[in-house]
Amino acid sequence: MADERGSRRGVTLHTDFSGILKWLSNQGLEVVLFILGAALLTRAIGKIGRMWLARIDAENADKEMWSERSKHMHSLVQVLSYVAVGILYVVVGIQILLRFGVNLVTLVAPATVLGAALGFGAQRIVQDFLAGFFALAEKQYGYGDIVELTTSTGTAAGTVEDVTLRVTRLRTLDGEAVIVPNGQIVTAVNQSQDWARAIIDVPVPNTADMDQAQHILTEICGEIVDDEYVGVYILDEPSVMGVQSIKLEQTIVRLLARTKPGMQWEVGRRMRAVILRRFRQEGIVLEPEAMTAIRAGMVRTDDGEEAQ
Repeated sequence: MADERGSRRGVTLHTDFSGILKWLSNQGLEVVLFILGAALLTRAIGKIGRMWLARIDAENADKEMWSERSKHMHSLVQVLSYVAVGILYVVVGIQILLRFGVNLVTLVAPATVLGAALGFGAQRIVQDFLAGFFALAEKQYGYGDIVELTTSTGTAAGTVEDVTLRVTRLRTLDGEAVIVPNGQIVTAVNQSQDWARAIIDVPVPNTADMDQAQHILTEICGEIVDDEYVGVYILDEPSVMGVQSIKLEQTIVRLLARTKPGMQWEVGRRMRAVILRRFRQEGIVLEPEAMTAIRAGMVRTDDGEEAQ
């Protein structure tokens, strides 16, 4: 009797164990293959994305400014890589659940409740993704653009280093990395898209001859387009807009120069240095207040001396 019970137990254990082995040799093996395949495809997607980005970087390596197409493609490749990996994980997850015998139809109702809960609890994240999608689709800004982003908490300005569907990462002039959720961006000011404009306000002492000063500025605008340092950045001849404001000791004359994207500051600094040198040559002496205003952002003059 005891032998019979022992034999039955052995048969039962043998049957259960064989079922596990059968599952492992079929569905279990498929689960392992799915996981390995997902890992390999993730690495392949990352590799393809990096190769594509390296190709874009190589095409623009010898260029001082990237084209709008290159900047947009750089951002788009990064986002597509993230999206492709996300879709891959979702598909693999569904296949693994099916191999475990989970009936996905029965998950429709719980998924609906979970989706509603996430919709209320994660509204900010959904808003970030939607805002990021439209920022990329409308080409508002891309990799390498110089932007100023106004958010609900303040303003962030810098060079775009990375754009994803959820966040935009900037690098400020101080080297700080600023992460801005796309859903919080109220206004985006792109200072390096298509073309830019340098605004140069020149303080002219009221004791100087205004007609002579404007004549000098007009000559400088005609000569600066052939300047060896910034001439290639200027799209057309700058213009003298005339008197911008009148103060007690000086009059502000404004100049405008249309430049290539992101080069307005370099052109502005060079024009201020040239204007300061020419005023000295013509005997126009700037007041201390005017000197302080025009010194900002000076570059080296032609004779190698720093404009002071």
